[in-house]
Amino acid sequence: MELAHFSFPQDLTLACRLLLSLVLALCSVQASSATNETDKLALLAFKAAVKDPYGGLASWNDTIGFCGWYGVTCGPRHRRVTVPRLKSLGLSGPISPHIGNLSFLSEIHLQNNSLVREIPPQVGRLRRLRLLQLDNNSPAGEIPRNMSACSKLEVLSIAFNQLTGVIPTELGSLSKLRGLSFYKNALSGNVPSSLGNLSSPQILELTENNLGGSIPEDLGRPTSLDTIIVGANRLSGTIPSSLFNLSSLTEFDVLNNRIQGKVIEAGNNTLSGKVPSFGNMHRLRRFAIFDNQLGSGNSEDLSFVCSLTNSTGLEFFGIDPNRLGGAPPKCIGNFSRALKSFSMNENLMFGEIPGEIGSLVNLYRLGMYANKFSGEVPSNFGNLQNLEVLQLIDNNLGGTIPTSLGNLTKLITLGLGWNNFHGEIPSHLSKCQSLQWLDLSNNNLGGTIPPQLIGLSSITIILNLSRNHPSGVLPMEVGNLKTLTELDISDNMLVGEIPNSLGDCIGLTSPRMGGNFFRGSIPQSFVSLGGIEELDLSRNNLTGQIPEFLALFRSLKLLNLSYNSFEGMLPLEGVFKNATATSIIGNDELCGGLPAFHLPKCISKRSKRRKIHILVSSACATFVILGIALSLVFLYLRWLKKKVKEPISTSMDDSCPNISYRALLNATDDFSSMNLIGVGNFGFVYKGILEENGTTVAVKVLHLVHRGALKSFLAECEALRNVRHRNLLKILTVCSGINHQQNDFKALVYEYMENGSLERWLHPNPTPSHRNEPTRTLNFFQRINIAIDVAFALDYLHLHCHIPIIHCDLKPSNILLDAEMVAHVGDFGLAKFLLGSSSDTVANQTSSMGIRGTIGYAPPEYTMGCKVSREGDVYDYGILLLEMFTGLSPTDDTFRDDLTLHSFVAEALHERVLEITNHILLQERENHSSPNGPRRWLSESDGIFQECLVTVYNIGVVCSNEVPGRRMSISGAANQLQKIREKLFARG
Repeated sequence: MELAHFSFPQDLTLACRLLLSLVLALCSVQASSATNETDKLALLAFKAAVKDPYGGLASWNDTIGFCGWYGVTCGPRHRRVTVPRLKSLGLSGPISPHIGNLSFLSEIHLQNNSLVREIPPQVGRLRRLRLLQLDNNSPAGEIPRNMSACSKLEVLSIAFNQLTGVIPTELGSLSKLRGLSFYKNALSGNVPSSLGNLSSPQILELTENNLGGSIPEDLGRPTSLDTIIVGANRLSGTIPSSLFNLSSLTEFDVLNNRIQGKVIEAGNNTLSGKVPSFGNMHRLRRFAIFDNQLGSGNSEDLSFVCSLTNSTGLEFFGIDPNRLGGAPPKCIGNFSRALKSFSMNENLMFGEIPGEIGSLVNLYRLGMYANKFSGEVPSNFGNLQNLEVLQLIDNNLGGTIPTSLGNLTKLITLGLGWNNFHGEIPSHLSKCQSLQWLDLSNNNLGGTIPPQLIGLSSITIILNLSRNHPSGVLPMEVGNLKTLTELDISDNMLVGEIPNSLGDCIGLTSPRMGGNFFRGSIPQSFVSLGGIEELDLSRNNLTGQIPEFLALFRSLKLLNLSYNSFEGMLPLEGVFKNATATSIIGNDELCGGLPAFHLPKCISKRSKRRKIHILVSSACATFVILGIALSLVFLYLRWLKKKVKEPISTSMDDSCPNISYRALLNATDDFSSMNLIGVGNFGFVYKGILEENGTTVAVKVLHLVHRGALKSFLAECEALRNVRHRNLLKILTVCSGINHQQNDFKALVYEYMENGSLERWLHPNPTPSHRNEPTRTLNFFQRINIAIDVAFALDYLHLHCHIPIIHCDLKPSNILLDAEMVAHVGDFGLAKFLLGSSSDTVANQTSSMGIRGTIGYAPPEYTMGCKVSREGDVYDYGILLLEMFTGLSPTDDTFRDDLTLHSFVAEALHERVLEITNHILLQERENHSSPNGPRRWLSESDGIFQECLVTVYNIGVVCSNEVPGRRMSISGAANQLQKIREKLFARG
């Protein structure tokens, strides 16, 4: 009876439907599995085709699913590969054509590797692809024409490669393309007019190729274009008028072409005539027409300037050099407040500088040099609080230098030379505490040189006060300019003796002091200036003998001692071997030297008997004096050796009393682990605050139970007892007593360094208490500065201490950085004194421990039993320099078998320096990219970056040579690094 309620046909239909759904689901699962397997195989094929020196693809195995592999992103729904992010991994080899099987790819990031051969045409299969970045690799061949099939492509960036052939016209069909960058390849042919068919492009970048022909008129069709960069090609003709209708255009660059006509950014061409109005370009950010022949020197040449006041976002204005004349219009004061750089150097402008410029408060660079401006410098320039560079050299400006310039606390470069300023050399400029480059030369400034100005230690590049009228002495405060490179005080009215403190300026390469009234002899302290390349002391009243140490200066290339009153024998070595590089004319009492100097012989012609008598008498006297001298030297050395070996007293000196254990206990909160900031071989380092004066200090507590700890303590105290240098860690006091457990207690108290050790910056490994802190990074300029600081410290220790000191353990953990990121060398626990400094291999081991440095940094000769030497420290320095810029420790796992950090870098010079450079520096280099489109390298900056890198690595490789005699001097290393800093500074 119950069967009567069963509807057979209806229920059977439902069951069939359920069964069919189940079958389809199973098929779907199988199909999904099959397509996922395709993605996996494609990735493995990519891995098999490349070399992976740093193991970036090590996770690409069967341990986990491919969606969990490094750099691989999968879609949440289908679990198919959508994005491979594999940039900056050092990958080399070809791109596998199997990449075309990853049909769900939306983005490809392969920039900053070493991929080669062609771009596989299989990329044209990727219909979902929106972004392709292959910048900074080495693929060659042509751009695949079938990439036009990637219809969703928005960004195509293949800059810094070796592509050849023409730009495919088919790319004009990519209707969604926003950014196109083929910067720095070897593409030829014309710029395709089909690019004008793109519906919404924003960036077109074709700089540094071999493109010819003219710029197509059709490029003015897409109204969305805001950037057109086609510089450094072979383009000719005129700029299409259609481009002037692009109201969205913010950057237009046709530098280094053969263009004729009128443009917005068209530097280094042959443009001439009148500059037109640009009043319709409201969104203009950059206006640059430098290195042309625009204008005719008349008063109407600058009529176009006021039209730019409508560009409310204008940030850069550069019109130098040209032939533009007239006086700058007052409407400049109405320029965008966003304006940061204003440059009209090397033109034919005249009249007064408009005071309205003082209202552009966001300016950081203002250049108006090499014109014919007259009148005074507007006093309201003191309102430009963000100004870093002010260049007004070579004009007809007069009056006094405004005191308001002292308000410019961020000012780095100030050029006021070659004008008609009068009054005294302004002392108020000493308030510009960031000043590094100061030129007041060729004016009518008088008075005396202000001690506070010439003692401004921030001046590190150039100080030029030459050809003025200051009188009086050269202040001894000049010794504060320890890192100054170039000093020029020539052709003034300075008197008195050259101060001994000038010998403290160990960074000097070009001291020019000729044409004054200096008297006395060349100071013996000049022996510290071993890095000078040019020395001019001519046209003074100097007397005495020419010091022998000048002949030992290896870097000295030009020496001018003419028109003084020097006497005695002219040295024969060094620069004195070159009569064209040395000028000694006008010193009538000199004798000897090379025949080319035409000086008389130093021994007059007498009878032979008289000669013999004199020689015998002199010899006898010499032997007597020599015997007395040797006896005195012997007694002195015994006393000195005894003094070096004496145990340390209870205090460093009268100014550093021995601090009590109780005071250190209170300062460090009972040596709390919360105040622990470092761990060394012989103890712990704590941060503390002294109750007596609130000074923050670093306290190094020695573990005396460790073998060698006491000797380390004594060595460090003795080494730091009498050294004083900006780049050495200063020891404030010591503690030598007993603790609360009646055990011996010894501690060293140092200045506290706010930014910790260089080790923490190069190799961050945060402790639990620091894991939430932002990652610390050092930019290129900071690393150069730190390297120079360390070189100066070593140069002082090796050459300018009473007894030369060899550090013996230079490494990143022993270099501390203060609040201003100035480097200080510390930890002298392994330091050695050199006795008999004429021989670098004779050492008195104040610390007699067998340890001679740290593995990876210690020079190879130390492992063979050689005594410590200056060259050993130079080796440490070379390894340190390589580590700072590669980011690799010498004990990194990369270095096995015969591979070392030295050989790793040496093999990469010069072609592969970018491959071995720390990724942080490469990212800094990459920050020149556009935030909304493909990367845009600034060709000039990029070239300088790589050139400087090569120089740095060369210094590091030479310093870390296995043969001590082939290593560079530390002063030579410092000089070369200073030149790098100057080059970077000159480029802004």
